[in-house]
Amino acid sequence: MAKWEVERIINFNFEWGSQCVDGFVHFGFHDRSGNHYLISHQKHYAGLLGEDGRLKWTVAARPVSDGVPNITANLQFPIYIDGLPDGSLIISNFGDSRLYRIDPLSMSSELFFDGSAAGMKHAGNCVVDDHGDVWVNEVEGCRIWKLDGSGRPVLKLGNGEPGFQRQPADFEAARFHWIYDIRRGPEDTIYVLDSRNYAVRVVDIGAGRVRTIAGTGKPGYGGDGGNPLQATFGGDSAARYDGPISLSLDEERNVYVGDRCNRVVRMIDSKANTIATIAGDHLNKSDKANDPGELDPLALRLPMISSMDYHNGHLLVPTDLKGEQGDLIVLRKRP
Repeated sequence: MAKWEVERIINFNFEWGSQCVDGFVHFGFHDRSGNHYLISHQKHYAGLLGEDGRLKWTVAARPVSDGVPNITANLQFPIYIDGLPDGSLIISNFGDSRLYRIDPLSMSSELFFDGSAAGMKHAGNCVVDDHGDVWVNEVEGCRIWKLDGSGRPVLKLGNGEPGFQRQPADFEAARFHWIYDIRRGPEDTIYVLDSRNYAVRVVDIGAGRVRTIAGTGKPGYGGDGGNPLQATFGGDSAARYDGPISLSLDEERNVYVGDRCNRVVRMIDSKANTIATIAGDHLNKSDKANDPGELDPLALRLPMISSMDYHNGHLLVPTDLKGEQGDLIVLRKRP
């Protein structure tokens, strides 16, 4: 299994106005071309970072920063951004379940899909597959939607009621329980964090089936070193967002789970078919910011892990702290 080291820790404090530090943002995603986008959930905007680490443009209801061009779109708690084959972008919004198509060339936007009008309960990520179709996880509604390139719904997985199958299930029978994250995988697959089932599942588009690759369906903190299907992820029945909350993949199909309630990051090794904790101290319940000089990934405090992002040998792990503060942990694979 790959070894990881701490490359950098950045303490963000948004009361001081720090959205970007040396080219890093608290929440953001890289697309398959390597473009880096900032997502500001609470301030309702997104933007593209240039090579100099400054914003090249933003997307928001009104201009965000003096001198930065803005594409007008009424974002409401934006949550994810991905690219379509024609070079335009899709942005999903948790706040009103609307998806917008953004054209950076013409600096224009249009409504791509109105999930709220379609009955969607809290849109999550908007992941574009290799065919140009858009997959959206409906968080509270326990469904996954497939939209074609025009924004028309062509498939729904799940019936809107919580359910779970540890064994492979056909699309018609597949059930989920609060889906916090999905990501594009290789070979026509979509990886799903089936959060309140404490499991990782894979949508096999070609086969028309959903299979479970990690988790028992029950909460806990166990299984490191063994088969991921026997592993348990953290839960908190009193929390609104119960279960693991963030998912990411690397170029070798290894899966990273932000195991929020256990305050750790877990890695599922695709070759060895094992799971291990690669960052975070499960026993440390402190919500204090990390010391920027901390070098041991297993000594990190990781409260409220949020939207992780993998890019070019680095795993970016944001955490939320009290007030307008949060850490960004930059982990690097050891050579």
